[in-house]
Amino acid sequence: LPTPTTRPLLSLSFSTPSFPPASRIQFRHRREESITSSPKKFKSKMKFGSVALLSLVVASGGVVASAFTTPAPSFAGGAATKSSAVGPLSVASQEVEVNGDGVVASVADGVANGKRKRTKQERLEAASRGLQVHVVGLSIHHADVEVREKLAVPESDWNAASASICESGEVAEAAVLSTCNRFEVYYAATDARRAMAAVTKYLSDRSGLPVSTLRRNLFMLSGDDAVWHLMRVSGGLDSLVVGEGQILSQVRQCHLHSIEEDGSGGKVLSRMLNQAVAAGKRVRSETAISKGSVSISSAAVELAEMMCQDDLNLPFSEARLTAVGAGKMTRLLINHLTGRGLKKITVCNRSMARPLELQEQFPDVEIEVKLMDDLWDVVGRSDIVFTATSCEDYVIDERLLEENGLAGGRPLMLVDISVPRNIAEDCKVIENVSAYNVDDLKAVVARNTALRQKEMIEAETLLREESSAFVSWREALDAVPT
Repeated sequence: LPTPTTRPLLSLSFSTPSFPPASRIQFRHRREESITSSPKKFKSKMKFGSVALLSLVVASGGVVASAFTTPAPSFAGGAATKSSAVGPLSVASQEVEVNGDGVVASVADGVANGKRKRTKQERLEAASRGLQVHVVGLSIHHADVEVREKLAVPESDWNAASASICESGEVAEAAVLSTCNRFEVYYAATDARRAMAAVTKYLSDRSGLPVSTLRRNLFMLSGDDAVWHLMRVSGGLDSLVVGEGQILSQVRQCHLHSIEEDGSGGKVLSRMLNQAVAAGKRVRSETAISKGSVSISSAAVELAEMMCQDDLNLPFSEARLTAVGAGKMTRLLINHLTGRGLKKITVCNRSMARPLELQEQFPDVEIEVKLMDDLWDVVGRSDIVFTATSCEDYVIDERLLEENGLAGGRPLMLVDISVPRNIAEDCKVIENVSAYNVDDLKAVVARNTALRQKEMIEAETLLREESSAFVSWREALDAVPT
């Protein structure tokens, strides 16, 4: 080999190399600098930062080393063996072959045993890959009941629906909230785009609606916006009837289902739902948002009372009432009717157990119990019929009314407070039949919202505190020590 006194053995610069790829070695540095060295002693004073390309210019008979540190490389003949440590990467012994023209022919690199220390950029990227919360769904504010009922999921199937959403692997955690006024999927994922595609596909498959139709009705929120939405839902601010208490119970059930053995709510989602329940309780205890508030059942009673004279030509106190179904909505319905002096009502149900429970709960009200086999006899002698069943098919439609001789006869009011709907839309075209569903309650409750504006402002202040508490907790999960 030529001696270093006659010509430089090794010239290093940070320019684009013109040599074969075997002589190109990536290096980390913060500033450009040139180095000339001999094989006797070499100490690298490179500082590590952004990625650059270190090109090695090999002098006649010279040897290229991929990185430099003390001790220096030792040379023997046409090959050199070196041991080096490049920034955070430890490199084992390497055999470097040099051909007669002084150009590197081959480089065999090996990474030494031991875990490589991550760079600052990599640590930041790892932090950003934490689970982020999202919500997609539709509510009475965004979609008609015709669309909402196609996605409605009974509470007993919430966990099964959540598990189906997580099957693709794009969604890490999921929880379904389905009520008469909304259908929402809360989920956590690392890749928002892929997760959204997976959830949208599930909704399309379940409803039978094309994605293009769904997107016109769906709302999609991510991050802090998704958290804020859930807080408002739990606080009753996003309800059709502002301050109604039933939604808080439903959010609580969503949380409880998510942490069950077959639930799909993990660490992040279950914490968010639990925080929302606490926020809803706090709003109702520290503000007057729920004072005098009404539920959907109460709004239905108010609507029937308001329209009774126009549709039936008789006062509400004289109308004969029937409730189809004996669940929670019917119980709330009877509770509000008693406040208006209700003395008698007929309850029609598939079984006797729940109607008998209602009789025990309301001893001052004369509750006549009938099975569904007697439905049309009961409807025939009623003035107002409220429907609140979990049946996914129509209980009353135009064909059934005509078959039972109830079309075009004396006036009849049908009030449907269930989703999916129990009363078909075609009932509205029948003469002397007035049919209403949950979407028709908007006008009834608009005035209630106006009366609660002050309470809403106070409630939002409390909800923002709870929302910030969760966001801070979630961000702490991504914190990486430096």
